[in-house]
Amino acid sequence: MKNILVVALFFTISICFAQAQNMQRFGKKITPEKAQNASSLYTILATKEKSGKVKLKGEVLAVCKKKGCWMKMDMGDKNDKLFIRFKDYGFFVPKDCDGKTAVIEGVAKKETITVAQLRHYAQDAGKSKKEIEAINQPQKKYTFEATGVILMSDK
Repeated sequence: MKNILVVALFFTISICFAQAQNMQRFGKKITPEKAQNASSLYTILATKEKSGKVKLKGEVLAVCKKKGCWMKMDMGDKNDKLFIRFKDYGFFVPKDCDGKTAVIEGVAKKETITVAQLRHYAQDAGKSKKEIEAINQPQKKYTFEATGVILMSDK
């Protein structure tokens, strides 16, 4: 009986260690539990005034190639991408995390992004001068100020 308990404890510790090894954390320590799919943001914000504190999970589509100071997440609609910044510019994510699954916690809202901001983000993303100059209208976008991020490894 004692051997069974020792083996069970060993496997439990091994599983927890393996899960921890498959995650990178940034900002405030958060857990992946109770994260909603990023596509649920439409419904979440429809029930709140202008913004809401949430925990979301989704695929990272793009990240700032200069510093890792922002990223975009798939919302399940090819026309909408969730634009994520990090609270108080207090942390960054790896510049090569495109394609990984992320869990983010913070405040989501829909806001108008100015032409100057859009051009700045396009420059950070490595867009051409022609593409940057073509930006001439502000856009309404779903945005997120993350207090914590978990990047899941695909191993």
